[in-house]
Amino acid sequence: MENCDKFNFLREKFSFFRFQKYEYILDKSGVLCVKFLFSLNDEIFFRPSFEIPSRDFYCWNDISDNQLNTLIVNIGMVELVSYWKLACPKMVYVDVMHLDDYQTKWWRKLYYNGLGEFFYLNGIKTDMDSFMQIVSTSDNDCPAVEVALEDRTLVPVGGGKDSVVTLELLKDKIQVIPMIINPRAATTECVSVFGDNLEDTAVVKRTLDATMLKMNAEGYLNGHTPFSALLAFFTLLLGFGTKSRYIALSNESSANEPTVPDSEINHQYSKSIAFENDFRDYVKRYISTDIQYFSFLRPLSELQIAQQFALCVPYFNHFKSCNAGSKTDVWCGSCPKCLFTWIILSPFISLKNLTDIFGKNMWKDKSLKPVLLQLAGLTDIKPFECVGTVDEVRACLNYALDDLEDVTDTLLEGLDRFKVPSMEELLCRYNENNNLPYRFDEIIRKKIYELNNKFS
Repeated sequence: MENCDKFNFLREKFSFFRFQKYEYILDKSGVLCVKFLFSLNDEIFFRPSFEIPSRDFYCWNDISDNQLNTLIVNIGMVELVSYWKLACPKMVYVDVMHLDDYQTKWWRKLYYNGLGEFFYLNGIKTDMDSFMQIVSTSDNDCPAVEVALEDRTLVPVGGGKDSVVTLELLKDKIQVIPMIINPRAATTECVSVFGDNLEDTAVVKRTLDATMLKMNAEGYLNGHTPFSALLAFFTLLLGFGTKSRYIALSNESSANEPTVPDSEINHQYSKSIAFENDFRDYVKRYISTDIQYFSFLRPLSELQIAQQFALCVPYFNHFKSCNAGSKTDVWCGSCPKCLFTWIILSPFISLKNLTDIFGKNMWKDKSLKPVLLQLAGLTDIKPFECVGTVDEVRACLNYALDDLEDVTDTLLEGLDRFKVPSMEELLCRYNENNNLPYRFDEIIRKKIYELNNKFS
């Protein structure tokens, strides 16, 4: 059965999805444990959960039960999309909180745009009005969160170059608390190089429901979900838990470019400025006017972040952002993310050091030519990965064509120079469409000025 037919079949078989309840326990040791209960047609049940290990810096007792409910139930509203997409029922019943018209529209917009890649790759034809209806069956209003926040910054760390740059640029300028969801070697090692350890880090241990994983294996609908939106709501919980006024993400301006040209389909939708603005508005309306969520690297492109990361030499043997190799904490050397990272770093890190990082000279792996063409915008779509813009890739390829002595028998063989802005011009840009508080804006502007006086 084709996925579009499967979509229609499953929507008839499962007419509704329900967010039934949630519960949490803050035990005597300070561990916060949360469980959700979702269902398909009140027949198939899902119980995802997460745990936040105890840390000395948490102030959970300063948050009332009702305010903690607000933070947790909103996490559940994003968590549910991974389970809803198994069968994509037409109706979603929310039994745990009252949603007004604005909230209902807000969540439907997030789900629809955040699942753009899922719909596209599964060949599903739908639209914002018909793909899902949300009905709130509860009268429970979630109160705003009123906690006295302090002058510190929560920084989510994913183990890649972007969060490393954020950590290093903020180091010694403001108190930073790193945050990790489901620690792995790359994340813990990057935090360690930064100067902290897991006991100094806010950690979330998230567990997926086994029934969902089983249904994925059985052939139910599957695909990309807006994980960064889930991260956003987790940062609110941990931001208030640590009394951090600032939440500094590491999403760059390049994330705004659609994956499918001339469309709204973007693998990185929940990293885009569009989502960031929507999220900030939601938080201001329903949760808090005090906490400040923004992407610290939004003024920068992937190219500029690569330039900054090249100065972070102690992290070279520790950072990883390859999804294919994430479970074993390696660069697989064969996927779009690996090749993009190689390309974007190539103007700033020596060929020897790049080869040491990735375990091979990726310019010489000619099997990657189809991926290169995708990244360079020479095919219909970009890879569905967190990669930079076509212009950035092309500028780096131009640089490599000039820099390498011989491109024969490499990925670059047969490529002509691209007509794109120069490397110098791209490195001097500053995207004003951002939400940085003034002091953070100053840090970024100063660093761009310093680096571009050195680059030649």
